[in-house]
Amino acid sequence: MDLQKFFVALQVIVGILMVVAILLQNRGASLGAAFGGSDAFHSVRRGPEKTLYYITIGLAVAFVALSFVIIFL
Repeated sequence: MDLQKFFVALQVIVGILMVVAILLQNRGASLGAAFGGSDAFHSVRRGPEKTLYYITIGLAVAFVALSFVIIFL
């Protein structure tokens, strides 16, 4: 298997995991909240929500890093 194909496959997997992690976050569940129409109180992230938030950030960083690796490979 070619090294570039390996990194592309890894990037696809990381991208899918990132989409799943984003969709699992339940803040602002309504469509109106997406445009600032929500009056919901947002508290500090705790427990599993905080862990999922950090996992999402890590996956995004990994996705960008893999993009640079593929470009310069």
